[in-house]
Amino acid sequence: MAAVDVSELVVRYGDRVAVDRVTFSAEAGQVLALLGPNGAGKTSTVETLEGYRRPADGRTRVLGLDPQRDHAAITRRIGVMLQSGGVYPGIRVREAITLFAAFFDDPADPDALLDRVGLRARASSTWRRLSGGEQQRLSLALALVGRPQVAFLDEPTAGVDVAGRQVIRSIVRELRDDGVCVVLTTHELEEAERLADRIVIIDRGRVVAEGTPAELMASGGDAGELLFGGPPGIDVITLAAVLGAGVVEVTPGEYRVGAPPRPALVAALTAWLAEHDLPLADLRAGRQTLEDVFLRLTSDGGPS
Repeated sequence: MAAVDVSELVVRYGDRVAVDRVTFSAEAGQVLALLGPNGAGKTSTVETLEGYRRPADGRTRVLGLDPQRDHAAITRRIGVMLQSGGVYPGIRVREAITLFAAFFDDPADPDALLDRVGLRARASSTWRRLSGGEQQRLSLALALVGRPQVAFLDEPTAGVDVAGRQVIRSIVRELRDDGVCVVLTTHELEEAERLADRIVIIDRGRVVAEGTPAELMASGGDAGELLFGGPPGIDVITLAAVLGAGVVEVTPGEYRVGAPPRPALVAALTAWLAEHDLPLADLRAGRQTLEDVFLRLTSDGGPS
């Protein structure tokens, strides 16, 4: 049984269809990243899984339970991290975790959670006096205090400094290793590439791609390009005519050939450079990034 199962989900706001027949699933011990531009339907999908929004059609299950019908049972088994808000600004850090812990039969130890998210030194500070990154780490602690089997994390590293990001990413990996299903929504595509076992890209309410990061980055047929270094100002127009592929000087002395790095292409490039007595600084194969895939598949050209 999948930890999260979405089948033909439809969510409407009046006459507008926000989620249009979305289908995907996630297993226990798996990090699933849900990506898409603003307004793509990600939040509506997650809110339906959390039981806070009623679907117009389709089927959703979390741990085998219906988020609407079994909402009381589900809330004890999931953790929800909001991107912002949800905490009284005058409450102190330890008080907030202790309060949330009281809602569960077998909560995590509040002091252990403080150590886990790196907020022990801020335990007596109020929410309003925390930095944005510290507020994010407290929100994560509150989502984990009930020892969830499924964790919904909305932009968990938004506004977090480098050290804080490392802490949060480490916790996400620990959750996965402990058998927790993590559903992650983020605009940080590099983060999704690092953390996710599977990625679902939604655009205009529909799933436009799904797979592992490696599968998505290998999509599009002959994905890849040839990168090389040389003297600045090479005649890229002439070189492109010889190679039969576009050549761009990305930065001074750094070049990209818009074709897969096949042996014949490499041989033609090195021969042309030798013919013109131009040194080759380095030569390497490039690949699509997750951002490349996202830009190619989504309607607005990237997240905002």
